[in-house]
Amino acid sequence: MLVVADAGLPIPDQVRRIDLALIKGIPTFEDTVKAISSELSVQTIIIADETCSQSPHILSFLKKQFQGIEVQCISHAEFKEKISTAKAVIRTGEFTPYANVILVSGVSF
Repeated sequence: MLVVADAGLPIPDQVRRIDLALIKGIPTFEDTVKAISSELSVQTIIIADETCSQSPHILSFLKKQFQGIEVQCISHAEFKEKISTAKAVIRTGEFTPYANVILVSGVSF
């Protein structure tokens, strides 16, 4: 599991953090996800239920970016618990609420 996160998602101490945030909005969540998705074989995406209600454009972007990929929705509290087992969290400069996704990957062959 690899997490792409907005600037405000709390990251557990034991999880590797890749901090790309330069200033507010740079890099964006969408640009970061696009770059990663071209290099990663994603089997499932996991988002918080709150993404659907608070930031529906993020959900639309993810569905378009990962067409045909299973989308799992869990509560934001469960999402924060789940990231403690991720390989890494990539922190972006995104300030959109709930602009976070867990990318579950496997092998493409």
